Amino acid sequence: MTQLSKAKQGIITKEMEIVAANEDLEPKVIRDKVVRGQVVIPANKNRKRENYMGIGSGLRTKVNASMGSAMDYPDPEREKEKLAAALEAGADAIMDLSTGGDIDKIRENTLEISPVPVGTVPIYQAGIRSIEEQGSVVEMEAEDIFAEIERQAQAGVDFMAIHCGMTLEVLSRLKEEGRVTDIVSRGGGFLTGWMLHNQQENPLYTDYQRVLEIAKKYDVTLSLGDGIRPGAIVDSLDRAQVQGLLVTGELVQKARQAGVQVMVEGPGHVPLEQIDSTIQLQKELCHEAPFFILGMLVSDIAAGYDHIVAAIGGAKATWAGADFVCYVTPAEHLGLPNKEDVKRGVVAARIATHAGDIAKRGATASNLDRQLAQARVKQDWAEQARLAINGEKVKAYKGAKMEIDKVM
Repeated sequence: MTQLSKAKQGIITKEMEIVAANEDLEPKVIRDKVVRGQVVIPANKNRKRENYMGIGSGLRTKVNASMGSAMDYPDPEREKEKLAAALEAGADAIMDLSTGGDIDKIRENTLEISPVPVGTVPIYQAGIRSIEEQGSVVEMEAEDIFAEIERQAQAGVDFMAIHCGMTLEVLSRLKEEGRVTDIVSRGGGFLTGWMLHNQQENPLYTDYQRVLEIAKKYDVTLSLGDGIRPGAIVDSLDRAQVQGLLVTGELVQKARQAGVQVMVEGPGHVPLEQIDSTIQLQKELCHEAPFFILGMLVSDIAAGYDHIVAAIGGAKATWAGADFVCYVTPAEHLGLPNKEDVKRGVVAARIATHAGDIAKRGATASNLDRQLAQARVKQDWAEQARLAINGEKVKAYKGAKMEIDKVM
């Protein structure tokens, strides 16, 4: 049984109790939110951990750190360093997006080391394997995709981005209106090429029931991937994006009926004035499912500083109701991040979500700010470091100042 199936039977699981304690809520409150689909608890049956976290309405907004190897950078040790940096900076979840090197080994390392939920995008590895073995993504068999989903679920992956809502109808909307950036989602791009070449509907949509069966078997939380998300603010809220949300909303209902936990992935690039309407539209069309946003990036001209741009959008989006925020690093749009980029991205996202939570959750979120202000009044530097989002930075600045004072 899944967390959702148990909740529907009135059962309060160990995982729900842990989430409730972490959020300072009653366990039955968490159970009831799970029943309504407003909260998910990523917790694969095959992966036991000491701690669990919830994502959704009324909870602290969580931060995800995505990383992964590439064909040009296949080093698993590099990925371990980035993982350690993300965890040290306070990431609530990790996504392994590896597309090069020993992908299985990198995922195995991540699952073994990470104390937080681990997510993946199975279509990546299925597509890369097809390129290596058959020369092209479009030669991939539908069975290859489902086999990869099951393989990663069995390995213990807690949540998966699966682009079930990327349909031929959605692509027709994109063709009608056109875009500056076309399709920027790698998973969406893989499936688009496959559908157009083979003149077939997306098998993740036509055989969605099979996706649900796998997810239910291992209690994998589905993150319905936004394969049609805009890649520039000028493309935000176009016909294709809205059509994709309509399809995704139907898939959310089917997942809940099957007892599968589900959240919805969102954009991406959204101008500041459209953030509220984007969140509201998603919540309405997708029946209050937890919303997993990728940013949001409110400008496209800040290359090298996109973690700052995403923090601006992330704070506003959190306030508007986003539940799960994927960090953006300074290397976004430029190359793969290193461990310092990862750390900066996580810290920026945590600042953004905390600022948004103060507006969204009030005193529940702002209590830490009050405590830190009190520590400043007392000039209690140790307490300030303990309460700060990046305590090491506080210690570094204070230590440097003390050394200067000695010289003076």
